[in-house]
Order: sequence, then C-alpha cells, then structure tokens
Amino acid sequence: MLLTTEPSLQPLWLIFNSVFAQKSCQKPVDKYIEYDPVIILINAILCKAQAYRHILFNTKINIHGKLCIFCLLCEAYLRWWQLQDSSQSTAPDDLIRYAKEWDFYRMFVIASFEQAAFFAGIFAFLWVEQPTTAEKKPNLVLLLKALLLSSYGKLLLIPAVIWEHDYTPLCLKLIKVFVLTSNFQAIRVTLNTSRRLSLLAVLSGLLLESAMVCFFQRMEWDVGSDCAVYKPQDF
Repeated sequence: MLLTTEPSLQPLWLIFNSVFAQKSCQKPVDKYIEYDPVIILINAILCKAQAYRHILFNTKINIHGKLCIFCLLCEAYLRWWQLQDSSQSTAPDDLIRYAKEWDFYRMFVIASFEQAAFFAGIFAFLWVEQPTTAEKKPNLVLLLKALLLSSYGKLLLIPAVIWEHDYTPLCLKLIKVFVLTSNFQAIRVTLNTSRRLSLLAVLSGLLLESAMVCFFQRMEWDVGSDCAVYKPQDF
C-alpha cells in the first residue's frame, strides 16, 4: 500500500494516529476501523489481540445475552444427544418424548451452572490477584461481556454433532481448546494484563468448572459434559 503526504489519501487509522496516537507505546490506533467485517471476523478467529481489542472497545455489539443463551443451548443439545441410547423402551411414545424433553432442560440448567462456575473462578482469581493498592479497578462488566463474546466457538458443537464421523471426539476437544484460547485472549485484551496472569485466570475458571462437573457426577446425574467419554450414536 502506497502512503502519501496528503491526509485525504492516507489510510484512516494513520490519520487518526497522528492525532490520537497512544503516548505509552507510540503505535497506530485501531487500524480495523477501515477493515471489512469479514476480515475482522477472520482475525478474531485467529485470536489476534488487536482484532479482539477492536471488537470489545470500538464496536457496539449488544448480543452478549443472546449469544450466551444460544451457546448454552448448543452445549445442552450435545449433552442431551449423548444421553440418548438406542435401547427400546416399552413406555408409551408420549411419555418417552416428555422424558427426553425434560432431559434437555436439565442439561441446559447443568451447562448454565458449569459456565457460571467457570466465570466465577476467573473473577475470584482476578480479585485475589488484584493489588489492594491498585488505583484503577478492573471493569468486571466489560470482562463478563468479553468472556461471553469469546465463547462463540461453542456454536461449532452443533455442526460437529450433525456431521458425525470418526474424528468427532477430536473435534469436540479442539472446540474446547479454541474456546479457552478465545477466553484467554479476551481477558488479556480487556484487562491489558500479561499472558501469565490471563492463563492462570483461565486455569482457575477451568478448575472450578471441573469441580462443578465432579459434583454433578457424584449426584449421579449423567451430564454428558466435555469431561465425559464421547459416545457415537446410531440412528
């Protein structure tokens, strides 16, 4: 890309940089303001910090709640689908459908509790690690929105189940790793913190989530979570 001395011919992010350049790092401000949304999405999928920063701070996205509900529905569907077996029952068809419907609702509630435990673990760790003398408090509301947005990878659970194949267990594990990586990047960008602290925060959330999974398993609720063994179904 050719650069000229005429301000009208300069890229927007370079023009803004001449006026609003960050004094701390002397780097260009958000260059993604002139990028196509598809390019921004691709960079976000690649977990680029600057793309996350653009989405979180320089865009007005208000789909956090809807995205959270939809991701929980996807996870509940996966768990409910893993609960189904091919054994035939002598119960009436209406009773079977009723029981399966309530199984889905139960999976949704369990998935909600586990996600809440994951977020609570992250917030608890950051609260403990935060210096008592810190003047600027972390924006927990923004962090929660960032974590909800960065969990969009759970939407891939549905295609992984619909197009079942021999590599489905591996796909589910890769989706889990991708979601955790996105959460890690969201924490790092939102709080402007180090990679080490962000990683420890994610691990703390994962630890509390695993404790919640073990609790439900001890209650003898077959949750079919990511920690369970994947069981392919025959229809």
